Amino acid sequence: MTQVAHRPAPARSAGPRAERRGSRAPSFFFNGHVPRRRAAVIAVSALFGFALTVVWSAQFVDKTIGDTVADTLLGHAAKGTPIAGVMAGIAFALATGIAGTFTACNVAVFSALAPLSGKSGSRRGRMAAALRPLGWLALGATAVSAVYGVIVALAGTGMPQFDQSQGGGSGFSGRLIQAMVVYGLIGLVMTYLGLASLGIVRDPLRRVSARFPNAPMVFMGCLIGAFLIGRPFSLFRQLFRDAAESHNVLYGAAAFGLQTLGNIVVMAVLLLLVTGLFGDRLHRWMSAKPSRASALMAAAFIAAGVFMVLYWDVRILARRDVIWYPMAPWAV
Repeated sequence: MTQVAHRPAPARSAGPRAERRGSRAPSFFFNGHVPRRRAAVIAVSALFGFALTVVWSAQFVDKTIGDTVADTLLGHAAKGTPIAGVMAGIAFALATGIAGTFTACNVAVFSALAPLSGKSGSRRGRMAAALRPLGWLALGATAVSAVYGVIVALAGTGMPQFDQSQGGGSGFSGRLIQAMVVYGLIGLVMTYLGLASLGIVRDPLRRVSARFPNAPMVFMGCLIGAFLIGRPFSLFRQLFRDAAESHNVLYGAAAFGLQTLGNIVVMAVLLLLVTGLFGDRLHRWMSAKPSRASALMAAAFIAAGVFMVLYWDVRILARRDVIWYPMAPWAV
């Protein structure tokens, strides 16, 4: 019997369907397991972010909490007190950074730290394992804020964050417009990362993280460091003006870097406690159904992203009577 040689089938070109499958390859932000109810994850987390904008009171968080914490740490009234010297400025930066932990811009820190939860092993081992990625996160945050501190020291008081004019009666100062643009962009990035965690869109750092595993944590740290570029927090503006008037680039870099570290230190401590106390239980819960990890990370990013966009863009328009937006009586 004559044997018929089978020719290998021609290789198929990678079409759009193959590209979509490639976008779902496991990466840092997406573990390869798609939650069954992605629409529900998106809807619930977006609703949570929206609800937070409705009840969030900047007056309570910035002044009642922020000012009180800063006054306690410094031992005197932080607001309005001149910063006497470089060392006093360094202390002021760290204290006000800690005081600003729960301001509206730092809500996104929760989502940045979410990927570090759920470690397995001993309690000490879980906490030690969380320190390394936290270090990379802090590196990215400090690098961006320190560079911005150098720019502020060089540029002086001519930057938009010093503009308190009302824009010809519209109620939008240069400082406020800068905050709206910066936080709106960060919110969109956070929302995109949430969708990437669900496998809906391509992970933008998939190829980079394959070569440099710590790149995603550095990137998220850079997002946190960028908060200072738009931050309107009154105590930060006081430090901002002091650094600008000093024209000392080393002081500007150190002060801004320490304020960012102060922003994340409380969140880092809380994360280490959760990892140490509940990490093994979380690990078992997520290992039983790996798609839960995708849903958890996506929910954190989407909630933070929606909050940033709605709070810093849409709600500010409502505060300027441009549009209507629902707000709790204590948040007005």
